[in-house]
Amino acid sequence: MTYDIVKSLHIIFVVSWFAGLFYMPRLFIYHTEAQENDEVVKKALSDQFKIMEKKLWWIITTPAMVLTLIFGTWMLILNPALLEQGWMHTKLAFVVFLLIYHFVSQRLMFQMAEGIFKWKSKHLRLWNEAATLCLVAIIFLVELQNRMPWWKATFYFFLVAIGLMMLIKLYKKISNK
Repeated sequence: MTYDIVKSLHIIFVVSWFAGLFYMPRLFIYHTEAQENDEVVKKALSDQFKIMEKKLWWIITTPAMVLTLIFGTWMLILNPALLEQGWMHTKLAFVVFLLIYHFVSQRLMFQMAEGIFKWKSKHLRLWNEAATLCLVAIIFLVELQNRMPWWKATFYFFLVAIGLMMLIKLYKKISNK
């Protein structure tokens, strides 16, 4: 019973963390594109985006990340046999990538708050897809576990990634016409 409660809380905070990871790059895109306006509009929009980014990051995204890690670690403590399974190692590698993604996004937020815009909106759009790909990979790994070899699930992950990139390029071609 305790394991199921901890697992449920882990899933709830994963969903919350991803909500922030999905929305934050969208705010970055809008914040970056706001810089193309005249000074008055640019300042008004930038001020609003700074507030939105800060609240999303510190009220939802980062606390959800911390709680995801706490409940995920607790699950592993309650069921250490999970650490003996290949799919779990792969899942944890994706979690490490998500942590890097999280802190790179945080750095971008700090830079934009200082008026430093190093990434173009098209790069931020691609950045936005990285979290989606991790979510797809993690869900497949967790749900399929030992029913499919972890390496095969990872291979399918990369197929989905390539498919998404192709769809993005196709969308760009169509929208530019």
